[in-house]
Amino acid sequence: MKWIFKKILAKQGADKPGKEGYILNTNANQTVIAGADASGALYGCLDLAERIAKSGKLPAQLAVKDQPEMVMRGACIGIQKPEYLPGRTVYEYPYTPENFPWLYDKALWIKYLDMLVDNRMNSLYLWNGHPFASLVKLKDYPYALEVDEETFKKNEEIFSFLTKEADKRGIWVIQMFYNIIVSKPFAEKHNIKTQDRKRPITPLISDYTRKSIAAFVEKYPNVGLLITLGEAMEGDDTDVEWFTKTIIPGVKDGLAALKTDVQPPIVLRGHDTNPQMVMKAALPIYKSLYTMNKYNGEALTTYQPRGPWAKMHREMSELGSIHIENVHILANLEPFRYGSADFIRKSVQAMHDVHGANGLHIYPEASYRDWPYSADNVSPRQLQIDRDWMWYKAWARYAWNCRRDRTEEVKYWSEELDKTFDTQNHGGDILEAYEQAGEITPKLLRRFGITNGNRQTLTLGMTMSQLVNPKKHRVWPELYNSDGPEGETLTEFVEKNLKGEKHIGETPEQVIKEVVQHGQFSVEAIDRAQPFVKKEKEEFQRIRNDMYCHRALADFFSEKVQAAELVLKYTHSKSIADLKNAVPHLEKSVAHFKELANLTKDTYLYANSMQTAQRRVPVGGNDGKNKTWVELLPFYEEELKQFKKHLTLLESGKSAEELVAKLEPVAVTLQDKNVEMFTLAKGEPLFSDRESAITGLAAELSVLKGIRLNAGELADKQTSISFSSKTPVKVLVGYFQSKDKPYLAVPNLETDATGNDFGQAEAKITAALTVKGLPNINVHSYTFPAGNNTLVPGKGIFTVLGFIDGDTEIKPYAAAMGSDGGARNIDWLFE
Repeated sequence: MKWIFKKILAKQGADKPGKEGYILNTNANQTVIAGADASGALYGCLDLAERIAKSGKLPAQLAVKDQPEMVMRGACIGIQKPEYLPGRTVYEYPYTPENFPWLYDKALWIKYLDMLVDNRMNSLYLWNGHPFASLVKLKDYPYALEVDEETFKKNEEIFSFLTKEADKRGIWVIQMFYNIIVSKPFAEKHNIKTQDRKRPITPLISDYTRKSIAAFVEKYPNVGLLITLGEAMEGDDTDVEWFTKTIIPGVKDGLAALKTDVQPPIVLRGHDTNPQMVMKAALPIYKSLYTMNKYNGEALTTYQPRGPWAKMHREMSELGSIHIENVHILANLEPFRYGSADFIRKSVQAMHDVHGANGLHIYPEASYRDWPYSADNVSPRQLQIDRDWMWYKAWARYAWNCRRDRTEEVKYWSEELDKTFDTQNHGGDILEAYEQAGEITPKLLRRFGITNGNRQTLTLGMTMSQLVNPKKHRVWPELYNSDGPEGETLTEFVEKNLKGEKHIGETPEQVIKEVVQHGQFSVEAIDRAQPFVKKEKEEFQRIRNDMYCHRALADFFSEKVQAAELVLKYTHSKSIADLKNAVPHLEKSVAHFKELANLTKDTYLYANSMQTAQRRVPVGGNDGKNKTWVELLPFYEEELKQFKKHLTLLESGKSAEELVAKLEPVAVTLQDKNVEMFTLAKGEPLFSDRESAITGLAAELSVLKGIRLNAGELADKQTSISFSSKTPVKVLVGYFQSKDKPYLAVPNLETDATGNDFGQAEAKITAALTVKGLPNINVHSYTFPAGNNTLVPGKGIFTVLGFIDGDTEIKPYAAAMGSDGGARNIDWLFE
């Protein structure tokens, strides 16, 4: 057979395929499948089998050479849950049959692995906070094991089974973990927290983690590692030290025990770290390194990425290793189906051409934390890989080759959909519906959203406050400077209109017109296909319902944005007529959301699979609440009711000032008796070591007593403030409106999953103080129970502005102090 292969390659113009590539060739009545490697031979066999299945016979003539463009092509499964486990926090989910019954289903694993190999994927990522304590035992730390002996044996068996079956299919299993997280029994034994972003590296934790990794590598030699240095660890220097002195040495220890120098892949996420700094230190000591970064954050918003985020990708791709694009979470798509093949094709092209990437890692399209099931309300539960087959197939198809001709692709997908639903050549209408609907949520998020992260679920809508005063809700800048074409926010658009200035790029007005049109075209296309469906009729009806949901969502946003535009106009015109004109639009938006609630109340179990307090937009997701459209409808109905009520009050001469919460100070005992407290007032210095006189403050803060801290010490080291109180208390902490060092960074749920553990994530009062020579200050609150407590905001300059009763409800508002403080509390109209 070798001479036949050589003869084929000797033909004029023939060349050997690259890694994972193959040749199919007919020569003297013989069909040859030749792979550049084992995976290439496997893919060649799959290609030929598909050709035979399609034509019903062995092709008479073949002259095919093919190979993948992307080196790494994979998907992930989250071994996580929608809610926290009792007594645990984010990412902490031991591998047990009670937590994850599907994990031990071998038939399901075979089905999934076969799906991956059918789509020519070569990597499977398993995401978990600290998997080692479920998969290995440590001689030096036997008490660290998080599962009982029976479960441990099951875990050993299923993980060994999975890795071996994956290896047969040319698939790397890559285990992800976060840093620094330790097992719960280990933490309890040593009287420490399982995770604490602000703690330093200690010899004990480093030794435990290094030995955990070494044992894991030794036991499961066909497994790679995916590392998230951020979230549970803080500081670039700390990241470098942990990666080079704990993680990589742990991998090397495991390889030494195996007596092998074949390095498994280690993938470094760019999330919440400095990958350039880390890789520069790591590449000299470990060669099999890859980098990974989120494509559009935790959403899918554009195939035209740009700005700082694109620059970061390009810099990572130039570090000397393969760079992998992470299509992450999809918080703006879930739970509806997504099948815009053209959007996906163009996105993969952008990954190559704009970001310089050569690898792909995709999340499930929806319901990541509810694997393996979709959010559809059907019995038995629907599997994600069955429902979202087109999602996996499209990303994998274009990871292999993203330069396919558009006309041919329309034909390909139309035939695939026609084959699936037997629509008598109307598969193209289903594709049209998918591609029209596929533009709606990406455009809406990139033009009106608060964040590209999973603290926002776009399909549940947005509040008027989030539209008219987005800064209050902490807009994530990359959403607007990177995750879409150049354009304008709603506030920018209104200001330019009022000033008569020329608009630039994609505008809010353009987007709401486009999404309404996309919604209508999508419904029309799916309805054209409906009479011809002969197979999978129930699934087709679920797709059709999704298209109607997309249209209702687009119409909801269109009307609400028009209402918000008039409210923003009022902040300049002060004409109540503008507010009156907003009422019909807000009424129509509620009507469209009511339609959306009706379309989903019997068809979906939830909108999002993250059902914790981390989710904040449009409303909080505490205790698994506010995850359906039926639950959200009353919020929007109340918003309309309050707007009409306050419009009447405004007409009678009332103002926002009468609705601001009164803050009453409470007594606390500070542990450090040398700490100086002072009454907030103009002229008072905030800090003891520099000029920092208060030049303006919201009147309601003037009754409070703050703590005068040393700014230099805050900048140099992490500061803690211990105190006791007889009742629950809220500590009001002032954050400076600056991202620059040495100011303390604002709690950030995009990079710190624990950033709202004390209710501190959102600003309660924006532009609340002005200080000579310093940026404006926003007020956040940390809630503590009665008793002894310690406030540890982190390293950086901040200020403590006072202590108030823990039950005080502070409705977030804008105090608008200073020239750049923004508009004064327009939100009161809706609250």
